[in-house]
Order: sequence, then structure tokens, then C-alpha cells
Amino acid sequence: MLTTNPFEPFDPDGDKLREECGIFGVSGSDSAAALVALGLHALQHRGQEAAGITSFDGRSFHTHRAMGHVAGNFDRDDIIRALTGSVAAGHVRYSTTGEAVLRNVQPLYAELQSGGFAISHNGNISNAQRLRKELVRRGSIFQSTSDTETIIHLVATSSYRTLLDRFIDALKQIEGAYSLIVMTPEGMIACRDPLGIRPLVIGRLNGAVVFASETVALDVVGATFERSVLPGELVIVQDTPNGQEVRSIKPFAPMSPRPCIFEWVYFSRPDSIVDDRSIYDVRKRIGAELAREAPVDADLVIPVPDSGVPAAIGYAQASGIPFELGIIRSHYVGRTFIQPGDGVRHLGVKLKHNANRALIKGKRVVLIDDSIVRGTTSLKIVQMMREAGAAEVHLRIASPPTRHSCFYGVDTPERTKLLAAKLDLGGMTDFIHCDSLAFVSIDGLYKALGEPKRADIRPKHCDACFTGDYPTTLTDQDESADVDQFALLAERVN
Repeated sequence: MLTTNPFEPFDPDGDKLREECGIFGVSGSDSAAALVALGLHALQHRGQEAAGITSFDGRSFHTHRAMGHVAGNFDRDDIIRALTGSVAAGHVRYSTTGEAVLRNVQPLYAELQSGGFAISHNGNISNAQRLRKELVRRGSIFQSTSDTETIIHLVATSSYRTLLDRFIDALKQIEGAYSLIVMTPEGMIACRDPLGIRPLVIGRLNGAVVFASETVALDVVGATFERSVLPGELVIVQDTPNGQEVRSIKPFAPMSPRPCIFEWVYFSRPDSIVDDRSIYDVRKRIGAELAREAPVDADLVIPVPDSGVPAAIGYAQASGIPFELGIIRSHYVGRTFIQPGDGVRHLGVKLKHNANRALIKGKRVVLIDDSIVRGTTSLKIVQMMREAGAAEVHLRIASPPTRHSCFYGVDTPERTKLLAAKLDLGGMTDFIHCDSLAFVSIDGLYKALGEPKRADIRPKHCDACFTGDYPTTLTDQDESADVDQFALLAERVN
């Protein structure tokens, strides 16, 4: 989205849904902090505002947190050497709750009665404001504005005896989406919320246990993927004389899992594996479904880099229309570029994307992108194609229309700013100034994931941003209860 203030930073990805943060943890390696830094680098796409690592050497916790990317903050030998210990965890952040300031950078750390407690969180606690007000009333003093700190105070004030029981007591009071890596003097705990909305996987590396938001981070450090942490599961890792002891507990009532469907559309790196499915292959299948549902006579299929590439390949293969790189992306545009004045503000999109004019001129092109949020970037990209001489510009989107905000850890605009919530298909087509516009259907998206179609009752994924069907915290036995869970959620969030 183009900024209206010449002194505000230009954000070339401002018209995208923001990733939800990434977490990575290692238990049982002499190079724990260095491995975490590498793992976070592989997860950098999930959050670019800040990064942090906390380690534990058996007696003391050590933390380094900084604004900005992993590279530049954790590429110095003295910083890694100071993060001593065989246990470490880290976090890359894009803020969905709380300010973008150092005090909110994770892992968050506190000294509890039982000792140090460090936590890394991917997701969003939807009832955090209500819990925070109650905790403050009872005397808790918060050091950040992050919803994650609520968990620390719930653990600290729990009346249960053991740290594990206090942690479970805290989790049973929170609502929303979370994948967590927690470090204590007793060991490391990794867990997912009962609906499994946010991802978390387990790997092994020379006897060490590794946790990561995506399998690509395991690949980068040389770890072997073992399995996903199950929805509602707590995996506890403790160091013993015989190596890393791993045990699993499931303290929550069973629920129908609803993992976020946008992991397959956009969030995860294409070289990751989610639920035994290749992200790259699924995105190609989405493109193929889109070609079958919304064919068009055209000369070229062109992806909007980089997220539209796999779907564009699938569309081209299914349609028989040649795939070409008609938009060239610059990889050297940072999020802090300052536009010097009104005269060049309209050039903002071209800092990152530029049309391959010699290829496009006189051609009928099909543009493939992953999603439309506000529509401002789509408008600029279509305009760029026109200026490069395209005869026709047809826009195809590899997800259904985004009509609803997310309350589970994805930073989406309020609903009044979502283009698909304001306009019908014809209105969106006119706004973007393309010759035609089409989205893959919700059933087509599920077909690409190997399902016959979307189930009206108990769908396999959280697709609320498309359907408005928000996952609830009701158990399978209670799902027929006449309760407007989303109304309650929206009330708590707002």
C-alpha cells in the first residue's frame, strides 16, 4: 500500500496478509544458539520486524533481542558465543498484538518462583485483553504490550504446585491460536492450541530435539523431520544422563482440528512440508484448479513474484498457455526505504516489481497472484502491465476472496478495508482496472488439498478469512450448541 506521508517508510508488501511469526527451538546441542540463529534465518519470511534468542546453560538464561532481521543481529560471533548452553529458542516477529518495540520482542523472559521462564509464541490470544485487565486488578505488573506476556502472568499466579501443572492451567484459560516453545530450568516444552491453527514440527539432529514452525527450518540446520506436534499436545523435553528424554501429554478435551489454510496459499515457504503435503505441489494444484474454473484466451501466464510463481506454473500447465517471467522482482528493496516526496511516491511499487516490457508488449496476459487484500497493489501491477503495452490483462487469484479479518495471529486489515468485503466481483474488476478477474473457489482450494470439497460441518481447516466460519473452542460433543462464538470473540478482541 502506498503511503500518504513522504516521511513514513514505504512498505512494498503492505497489501499482503502478514505472516504470523516464526519460532525455533533446540534442546541437547552444544551449538544450540547457532542452530537457532540458522533456523530463524530460514523462517525470516514469517516476521521481519524483530528477532530474539534465549539460551540456558544449566544455571543461567541468556538473551539477545533486536529490531530488524536475523542477519545483521545474529551474524556476529561474540553474540552467539554469549548465548551459552545446550538449550535455546528463538522467535522472528511480525506484531499482530502489541507495539513494534524492543520490549515486545520475543522470547519474553521472567523470573518466576520456580526459576527462569522464557516463551516464544506464534499466534494470537483472542481473550488477552480481558485476562490482562483481571491480572492487573489482582496486582500483576506487565512489562510489555504483547498478548504473550499474559501467559507468563497466568503461570506465575496459578495455584497449582508443579510448573507443568501451572503452565497447563494457564493454557486452559486462554483462547485463540498458539504454537509455543517454552524454556524452564526443568526443560523445554513445545505445544499447539487444541484446534492446531498454527503449525509446529519436531525434528532430530545428532541426538538433539528440534522444534520449528516449518520443515524448511529443519532442512537448513540438517535436522530430520520426525512429525508435527499434534493439536492440543504438549511435548516435554528434558536432559538426562542418557540423552534427551521426550514425553507427550494431551491435557485438553478432543476437538476437530482446524489448521490455517493460508499456510498452503501464502505463509509457508514453498519448500516446506505441512501435514505430509508439499507446499509447492499444493500451490501448483491450486493454479491448475484455477485454470479449470476460470479459463481465458491469452498468450502468457505471468506470476506476481514471488508468491504467485507455483500457482502460475500450475495454471500454465493445466491451460497450455506458456509461463513467462513478465514481472522482474528486485530483492534489494527494504522495508525502511524513505520516499523523498510527492513527485516519486507513485513509483513505489516499481521499486520492487518492474514489467518485462519486451515480453509483454502486445500480449494478452494472465496475471497470477496469491490473494487480494486491499487491492491497491493489484491495481498498481495491472497498471504496470498496461504501461508496458499489454493488450489485455486478466487477473487470477489462487485463493478465494478475503472477506473477513483474522483473529488468530494473522495481521489483516479491519473488514471495512478488505476489497472483497466492500465490492462484488464486478466492482473489484472495475477498481483494479483489469479485463477480467477470478478467484479459485473454496471447494477448488480444498480439492487442491486432496479433499473432494469443503465440508459444511467441521471443515478440515480454518478458512474464516474466506468464509467467516471462525473456529470455536467447543468440543466435538458441543459443536451443535446454539452459541455465536465469533460474536463473543469479536467482543473480546475489540
